[in-house]
Amino acid sequence: MQAATSSQGTSLTLRRTFAASRETVFRAWTDPQALKQWWAPEGYSITEAAVDLRAGGSYRIGMMKQDTGLKFHLEGQFIEVERPARLVYTWAWRGSPMDPAETLVTVDFLERGRETELVLVHERFPSQGDRDQHEHGWSKVLGNLNRFLGTAAQPS
Repeated sequence: MQAATSSQGTSLTLRRTFAASRETVFRAWTDPQALKQWWAPEGYSITEAAVDLRAGGSYRIGMMKQDTGLKFHLEGQFIEVERPARLVYTWAWRGSPMDPAETLVTVDFLERGRETELVLVHERFPSQGDRDQHEHGWSKVLGNLNRFLGTAAQPS
């Protein structure tokens, strides 16, 4: 699956179209039980997922690198929650070799007939290298979401 990607400086934009309703895609993105099934990139497993889905609420996703047993987590706070259309939240790695700088993620879920176009903008990376690492990770994770939904995601 090719990524439809653009970047300006230290931000990243990815687009995917899923043959699923926007509510279904939004739920997969925000339900802790669903996240445990698709979020981890290859070679990692999800150890925990917690979501307080409201503006001011927080989320936490625990991961473990399978070959080393290294545990770390991703956490942040929701700035905007507009079900099922939009999420804006902070993003920070804890206990990871990834840069601990807090970044910002915006996900729009756009209704396209019977499909949903997902537009993800991840910005405020401290370096181009961090942006590139996240582009690779997001591409893998969106592929997992595609398989979880049982649909064919197409770059748009």
